Amino acid sequence: MGHLTTHSRVVGALLVREMATRFGSKPGGYVWALLDPAAHILLMTVIFHAIARAPALGTSFALFFATGYIAFQFYQATTSYLNAAVKSNKTLLSYPNVAPIDTIVARFVLQMGTTSLVAFIVLARPSRHARRHGTPLALNPRGGGARLRLRPGVAIVNCVLFLKYPLYKQVFGIVNRPLFLISGVFFLPDSVPAPYRDHVLINPLVHIIMAFRKGFYPEYRAVGRDMDYLYGIAFLTLFAGMLVFTLSRKTLRNE
Repeated sequence: MGHLTTHSRVVGALLVREMATRFGSKPGGYVWALLDPAAHILLMTVIFHAIARAPALGTSFALFFATGYIAFQFYQATTSYLNAAVKSNKTLLSYPNVAPIDTIVARFVLQMGTTSLVAFIVLARPSRHARRHGTPLALNPRGGGARLRLRPGVAIVNCVLFLKYPLYKQVFGIVNRPLFLISGVFFLPDSVPAPYRDHVLINPLVHIIMAFRKGFYPEYRAVGRDMDYLYGIAFLTLFAGMLVFTLSRKTLRNE
């Protein structure tokens, strides 16, 4: 019990430190966390509104892109922020009470709270606009459990492999870069013709976005969404991450 209390205090201290480092003492840092996704969604809305009569789902371009972009950001922003958790707090690991996993937990809590708040604020206006124009909304985002497991699982693996294998970091960046275009942010994966649909559905992020959108659009059938597959990938990455992390504790402290 005392061990858990110590780590809780360490995580709390790291959380305060991360907030100060990331957002600073001025409110501008927090405002930018909101403006960045809002600007992306606005840009996509303007572009696609000019070239298409209606979105692929519903009547609101803003809500369609917001549900896709926010769902994708739950993964992308968290993994990007957590990947360097251990490396950025290297000097603190010289203290015996600070464990490498504490740095990841602190960043995960901060990013989860930040992304959730941003999602609530950004989605509020498009949702009200869609309702006024006759789009029925369920407003019940799904797939949260899988998102919570997939994000730290990938990040924990990366924290270790980025330190041990610099080439892996480059390869991961190359593979991760096009995910924004192929994960269903701009389109409905179930509308992709066969056999290409089967290839698209291999990407677990596609299932996360489909589940998230289904929580907002009750009429959306989300054909091809496989929550068992998504949870399986999430638990597998989390297990692999914890295993690699446990076996590399000395490496994380010394390198």
